[in-house]
Amino acid sequence: MTRFVFNPMGTTVLITGASSGLGAAFAREFASRGADLVLVARRLERLEALAVDLAERFGTVSTVIPLDLTAPDAVNTLVADLRQRDIQIATLVNNAGFGSYGRFGALEPQRLHNEVQLNVLALTQLTRALWPELLRHARTAPATGAVINVASTAAFQPVPFMSVYAATKAYVLSFSEGLWSEAKGTGLKVLALCPGPTATEFKQVAGSEGVSFGAPQSGAEVIETAFRALDRRSTPPRVVSGLGNAFSARAVRLVPQRSLLTTLGRVTNPARRASR
Repeated sequence: MTRFVFNPMGTTVLITGASSGLGAAFAREFASRGADLVLVARRLERLEALAVDLAERFGTVSTVIPLDLTAPDAVNTLVADLRQRDIQIATLVNNAGFGSYGRFGALEPQRLHNEVQLNVLALTQLTRALWPELLRHARTAPATGAVINVASTAAFQPVPFMSVYAATKAYVLSFSEGLWSEAKGTGLKVLALCPGPTATEFKQVAGSEGVSFGAPQSGAEVIETAFRALDRRSTPPRVVSGLGNAFSARAVRLVPQRSLLTTLGRVTNPARRASR
């Protein structure tokens, strides 16, 4: 049997946005390593189908909680549900999130509110609510629990016409790196995962199908990157998935800000893309 530095076997992992994409891919990898799961997302049928698949393939026990985390009291509702079921969480995967594409002044205010609510506020509130029990578990069983926050390569620079999304992911990256430092010496791993373009439903939800930042990775490739970092004895505060994405994330620091924004604006401008 393969031995991993990060070994969640016998623990319970909570994954938000678990019904598809990276959330479902995370669920499969954790299940393959012997963890039980709490699967949270809006789409009950997809969650139930995933839970059945994981049980058949890995013997995993999955608790399915259908919930819209953009709702104002959603995190309190989720935590109360966990307490009622007496479920103790060892690893939290904050994967739920979405983006909006278009001119800022043309985007619906409620959509932008929900984007910030989900990408920033719900992520922060859920991490805070579970933080004490995550630390308690990690101190008794180091390297078996983690906080994994899904950021993005969009976190490394502003992105015109996706300004709110990029700003929320910059928050996620900064927040995660701060927690990484606070968690040093506790046994709890903290990681910001920064994928670039990935073959998920993201573009369809954001409405950015016509924008391309390169060939997408598969969800499996992104998850492999995350677990390679988690399996290091000293897990870094962040990891960028894909060599090209990692190079770009470093290179943007060397480009003058005006030139960078001008170039990005040309790539993402909806009017330019509509004229093609």
